[in-house]
Amino acid sequence: MTYSCFKIYIFMFCERLVVNDSFLSLPEMLRRTPPPWRATSGLASAAPSAPGRPCSNRRKSSGSSEAAMMATAAAAAGFRTVEPLEYYRRFLKENCRPDGRDLGEFRTTTVNIGSITTADGSALVKLGNTTVICGIKAEFAAPPIDSSNKGYIVPNVDLPPLCSSRFRPGPPGEEAQAASQFIADVIENSQMVQKEDLCIVEEKIAWVLYCDIICLDYDGNLLDACMCALLAALKNVLLPAVTVNEETGLAEVNFKEKTPLTIKKQPVATSFVLLDTVIIVDPTAEEEDLATGNLTIVTDEEGKLCSVYKPGGSVITGTKLQDCISRATVRHKEVKKLMDKVIKSVQPT
Repeated sequence: MTYSCFKIYIFMFCERLVVNDSFLSLPEMLRRTPPPWRATSGLASAAPSAPGRPCSNRRKSSGSSEAAMMATAAAAAGFRTVEPLEYYRRFLKENCRPDGRDLGEFRTTTVNIGSITTADGSALVKLGNTTVICGIKAEFAAPPIDSSNKGYIVPNVDLPPLCSSRFRPGPPGEEAQAASQFIADVIENSQMVQKEDLCIVEEKIAWVLYCDIICLDYDGNLLDACMCALLAALKNVLLPAVTVNEETGLAEVNFKEKTPLTIKKQPVATSFVLLDTVIIVDPTAEEEDLATGNLTIVTDEEGKLCSVYKPGGSVITGTKLQDCISRATVRHKEVKKLMDKVIKSVQPT
């Protein structure tokens, strides 16, 4: 059998499967096939056999249901490998995704601040399987020549081979550079931190905040996780008091007196992908690979747009864009509530 014939055979076999003498589509088949714990529960509620008679029928029923379940899972896995886009389309028709989420549902998000004790501020964010950590280091530098009363915020996104096999060792790739530039633009456009607050002595000395964002595990939606980690880490920053000795001109640092960084705005990113004509929120890596377009919307706590980032791809209509903005506004409230809860939990009582 040639590869083409084998591929068509698998496709035809997976497209319509016979279950109890009836034809079911793939999403219906997966919903109707009982998982192992349901199968066990069903057997427990079955009518008991006659006393002294072996339970051969029960064992036979259990074995056949397990075999059918294994065959169904194998067929679905084969279909997903051979025709991944068609596999997803079957679920999109039912307004759901293979991982069980609705089209507008986010994966579980967790935030942990103060993860790096040697940093001036840090946070770890887990969005589904995507895991990102941000560490902020504060250093001294001379203010910019054209803005002598401002400091610096320098973000950098690192995508090491450790997080995914799609990334290679060496200098930053295109995706890492694009993510770093995106975050730098959001910092500038949203004015989340006033750079004037980072100036210690005008024309002499200012703070530089190096924000290193490292992806530990990559499973899609990198920008949302990076922005969330950056915001949480900035909220965790404590800067020591600094004075400049007029006689020596040297900076004197008092580590016993530390003040938190003032956060003016709290931008939150919400990413979408377009599969055919369907908008999906919080895409996984597999969904991003199958998508025909990407969109990331950044809003602040007032519902104002800080950034709309769309790196090419299919056209999104005005109606769908407005729907995405509305979903991004709701997402901001969810993230802010989570962030406030985490920060409150670590504050001294």
